[in-house]
Amino acid sequence: SPSTIHKPHPPPLPVCLEHSNNKSNKATMDQPVKLAKVNRVLGRTGNTGNVTQVRVEFMDAEGGGGGTGRSIVRNVKGPVREGDILCLLEW
Repeated sequence: SPSTIHKPHPPPLPVCLEHSNNKSNKATMDQPVKLAKVNRVLGRTGNTGNVTQVRVEFMDAEGGGGGTGRSIVRNVKGPVREGDILCLLEW
């Protein structure tokens, strides 16, 4: 039987995830996203502590990028640390 040559998989692309009841991924792929940088990890929340509250600052051009941008508190599920960039589908 002929042997098959397996090529290595390419590295995974960054993915923006959204927690919503919308079952269609096509609808969320067409919506604009906002990038936000994690400034501070505030603490754990949720019934079992598996959600982390963080303060993020939007990385849009209106803020000037010098720390004057708008900041909000968001809940993040999964590992997160200061300096991470979040892709927000709802803001």
